[in-house]
Amino acid sequence: MSSLVIQTSYLGDVVLTTPLLAELASRGPVDVVVTPAAAALLANHPAVRDLLVFDKRGADDGMAGLWRFARGLRKRSDGTTREIAAAYLAQGSMRSASLALFAGIRERVGFDSSAGRMLYTRRSRYRGSRHHAERLWRLAAGDEAPDPPPEVIRPRLYPGERERAAVDALLKDVPRDGAQLLALAPGSIWGTKRWPHFPALAARLAPLYRLVVVGGADDNALAAEIARASGPERVINATGKLSLLASTELLSRCAALVTNDSAPQHLASAAGTPTLSIFGPTAPEFGFGPLAPRHATVGNQLLTCRPCHPHGPEVCPLGHWKCMRELEVEQVSRALNSLLLP
Repeated sequence: MSSLVIQTSYLGDVVLTTPLLAELASRGPVDVVVTPAAAALLANHPAVRDLLVFDKRGADDGMAGLWRFARGLRKRSDGTTREIAAAYLAQGSMRSASLALFAGIRERVGFDSSAGRMLYTRRSRYRGSRHHAERLWRLAAGDEAPDPPPEVIRPRLYPGERERAAVDALLKDVPRDGAQLLALAPGSIWGTKRWPHFPALAARLAPLYRLVVVGGADDNALAAEIARASGPERVINATGKLSLLASTELLSRCAALVTNDSAPQHLASAAGTPTLSIFGPTAPEFGFGPLAPRHATVGNQLLTCRPCHPHGPEVCPLGHWKCMRELEVEQVSRALNSLLLP
C-alpha cells in the first residue's frame, strides 16, 4: 500500500514538502501529485516512486478534468493497480481534497484550517507558530510527535549529472582567481517582496566575491541592474538559464545566498547553503523562513504595519513601502557578515 501526497501549490511549498515525503517513504512507497512547473523539482528524489503531473490550469482544468485525472490515479504506467492507503493533502484546497475523494482514497489527511477539511477523514492541527516544513511533516508524524531535530525538517533536493553538467557549462569561462561565489536572488512574483537595493549591495560585495544572480527569466532585468552597479566582469547572470534542480546545484557551490522571501531561499535550504533572507511585508514567523544549517533573516523592525500580508501584495497597502525601501544596505551587509563569521 502506498501513500499519495497532493501538493499543487507554489514551488517553495513543494520544496518544503520533502520532509513529509521522507517520513512517508520510511513506511512504504510514496507517489506525489504536482503541477507541471514543480515536477522537475522532485526528479531523482529517493523518497518518490511516481510523479503524477496534474495540469490544473490546463488539460486537467474544470470538473471534467479533475474527474478524469482522479479516476486515472489508480493505474500506474506499467499497467498495475496503484493501491493507496492514504492521501496527504499538503495543498489544502477543496479541489485537492476532491481529487483524493474522487480517486476513492478512503483515508484523507490534511490541516484542520484548510478549505477542503470537510472532506478529510483525519485533520491535523495547523500550528501557526511552527515552520511550514514541520507542519507538513506532522501530517504523517502526528500531532503528538516530539519536536523534530532541525535535520528532519530541512528540505532535500537531488540534482543529478545533468544538473551538474549544466552548472559546469555556465561556469566554464569564469576566471579561476580564487574568488568565492556568492548568490543574489533579487526577484519575487510578489512586487512588494523585492528589496530594491540589491544593486547597491552588489557594488559593496563585488570586490570580495564573484556574484551569481539566480532566478527566472523574468529576473533578467534585475540581474542587468546588478551587473551595471558592480561591474559585469564580477557578475554571472544565471537568471532563466538553469532548471530548478540545476539552480540548487549552483547554490550548493556558493559561499552564501542573499535572497528575498521567495523560492531560492528554499532551494538554498535544500542545498545546505548559508542563507540570508530579506523580509518586508511578510515575516519568518509565518513559517516560511530559511532552514539551511546556517541562516539568518533581516527586516525593518521599526514598523507597526508589518507584516501586512501572508504572501506579499503587489503594491504597499499604505503606499509607502517603507518595509523594503527603508531597509538599508548597511543593515543587510552587517547581517551577511555575521552569518559568514567562522
